[in-house]
Amino acid sequence: MDKEPFDIDRAMHLVTEAVRPYPRAALFELAEDGFDTPFAQLVACIISIRTRDEVTLVAARRLLALARTPEAMAALAPRTIEDLIRPCTYLEAKAPQIHRIAEAAVRAYGGAIPCDEAVLRSFAGVGPKCAHLVLGIACGQPFISVDVHVHRVTNRWGYVAARRPETTMRALEERLPRRYWLDINRLLVPFGKHVCTGQRPRCSTCPLLSMCQQVGVTTHR
Repeated sequence: MDKEPFDIDRAMHLVTEAVRPYPRAALFELAEDGFDTPFAQLVACIISIRTRDEVTLVAARRLLALARTPEAMAALAPRTIEDLIRPCTYLEAKAPQIHRIAEAAVRAYGGAIPCDEAVLRSFAGVGPKCAHLVLGIACGQPFISVDVHVHRVTNRWGYVAARRPETTMRALEERLPRRYWLDINRLLVPFGKHVCTGQRPRCSTCPLLSMCQQVGVTTHR
C-alpha cells in the first residue's frame, strides 16, 4: 500500500505512547533511581553491553549500591566486581575494565569523570554508544546513541539508510531534530524490544504502519 510521508514529530509522539506499558531502557531507569553520575552511568553501560536489560539492572544496582564512586570502586578487587555483576556477559573482561576506569578517574580526574567525550572515549573499551549515553543522561548534552534497536528501527522506517550503527548515527545527526537526540535511544530501545522486534515485528498493531517503509521486513505479526 502507499505510505504517508514520514513525519518524525508524529512518529516520536506515537512511539512515546506505544512504549508506556513497557519497562524503560536500563540506563534511563537507573538514572531515575539516582544512579545518574557520569561514573555510575558509564559503569552501567559497560555492564549492559551484550546483556539483557533485566540482567543489567540487577547487576548494576548490586555493584553501585556497594561502590557508587570511583574511589569506592577502585578499592574493590576485580574479582569482587566480577562476582557482583554476575551473570552479565563477558564479566571476566568487564570487571577489570570497570576497575581500571575507577582507578583512572581517581588518579587523573580527582574521583569525578568529567562530561567530556574525549575523556570517556579514552577509556579502553568505551565506544560512541556508551560515551553518548553518559553525556546525554548524566550530563544533559545533546548526543545520539545508536544501539541495535535504534539502528534497526530507524532504517526499517526508511528514515535513514545505513548498513552499520556508526553510519546510522552520522545519518541521524544530519537529519534528526536535536530535540530528539537523547529521546531516540530512550524510546526506541523499548519500542524495538516489544513492538518493532528483530524477528517478525508487530506491524499489524504498530501505530506507525501507515508511514513506515518496512524496509527489510519479510514476515511480521
